[in-house]
Amino acid sequence: MDKSIFTPKKAADRTQPQELTLPVKPFKTHGGVHVDHMKNTAESKSEIMPVPAKVVIAMQQHIGAPCEPTVKAGDSVTVGQKIADSVSAMCAPIHAGVSGTVKAIGTMLMPNGAEVQTIEIESDGEQTLFPHIKPPVVTNRNELCRAMRESGLVGLGGAGFPVWVKLNYPPDKQVDTLVINGAECEPYLTADYREMIEGAEDIIDGAEYLYDILGLKRVIIGIEGNKPKAINKLSRIISERNLQDKICVLKLRTSYPHGAEKVLIKACTGRTVPAGKIPADAGCVVLNITSVGFIDRYIHTGMPLVTKRITVDGSAISEAKNVIAPIGTSIADIAEFCGGFAQTPKKVLMGGPMMGTALYTLDYPIIKQNNGIIFMGDQEAQSVQMTDCIRCAKCVSACPMLLSPVNIQHFVKTRDVDSLKSFGVMNCMECGCCTYECPAHRPLVQFMRMGKSIVKTGR
Repeated sequence: MDKSIFTPKKAADRTQPQELTLPVKPFKTHGGVHVDHMKNTAESKSEIMPVPAKVVIAMQQHIGAPCEPTVKAGDSVTVGQKIADSVSAMCAPIHAGVSGTVKAIGTMLMPNGAEVQTIEIESDGEQTLFPHIKPPVVTNRNELCRAMRESGLVGLGGAGFPVWVKLNYPPDKQVDTLVINGAECEPYLTADYREMIEGAEDIIDGAEYLYDILGLKRVIIGIEGNKPKAINKLSRIISERNLQDKICVLKLRTSYPHGAEKVLIKACTGRTVPAGKIPADAGCVVLNITSVGFIDRYIHTGMPLVTKRITVDGSAISEAKNVIAPIGTSIADIAEFCGGFAQTPKKVLMGGPMMGTALYTLDYPIIKQNNGIIFMGDQEAQSVQMTDCIRCAKCVSACPMLLSPVNIQHFVKTRDVDSLKSFGVMNCMECGCCTYECPAHRPLVQFMRMGKSIVKTGR
């Protein structure tokens, strides 16, 4: 086959604006799709779930090496106590969200097929706090990084990147902008929205704190336009505190995947993160909006990350809610708290329908970066029949990373490693836009994942 017909799309302009100002409107981004919002729980106040009888805490809750348990069966633990850690450079420690007794150190099969250790804790129902919890002393960025590592915080938007690593960018990187991700563009999910409504003061406190401690020049909070109450509330607090020269709320057009890091940076700053580089190479740090609220609370209390707000929705669940539960709570216990099932779930997703992961058991626990559990009924989880590609190029137009999924699919089938590399398969963020737009219902995201595996293994 003549490969000359497969020409990669021209890369976007990477020129960064010279004048550093707070934007009044978003910059243009490429691709994306318009999905049904289905924000059924947007006005549902967060409900604190009763302490479960037991929690099972997975040792892999972040990008990087898994943690190792620092407790053993029979040990007593308290809320906020560190129970797992690692010497790896890419890691975030794990803390107990319930007080009680460690019943077992076991293993669990993760949705991605990896087997990791777990710590099972039987709750005593008392929620006794770890006695050594206290606010950290932070006067500079290095101390902030150490504090964030001790907090166990990872990116709460889904990827699970340790926040202390994000903030520990090399000194030669000219980072001047904090971009706060309030897009929450996945259908169904409203956990971040409830943080904006219920924890708006914490978010602005955290944004101002990071502006000062990191020595930044601006903070941009990107929120999609379908969240006017959140935009207005945060903007009002900024105005009341006279922070308009430091922090702004930028109303983004409502388009998936605005919450993707590189897309968000482009929309908020006009800058492009070079392929294979990190946001710091574009002068930015990106944090999820719930993460920023947590940072403010941690600096004042010292309580590490032990609970998570998640959206529970889908036609198979009786009561759709936003639930705050200890990390490690089983999906089954959360379903019971939401009234059980209205119908037998046909598919259960951890996360939203665009990038979420299908679960094989309701015994699986919630983890740090989990924002939602979607219980899909027969109608939502209907299978579709794949047909032949008609070369319409809708996948190309939809790709926010300027890739050509239809061509990459071909190179996956032929195991053409060199072409997969030249067509940038490793830049795919698996957002699902290509699959969503494909009229032939081709599983293009799966082809992209296979392409990455072929490049990594060389075969």
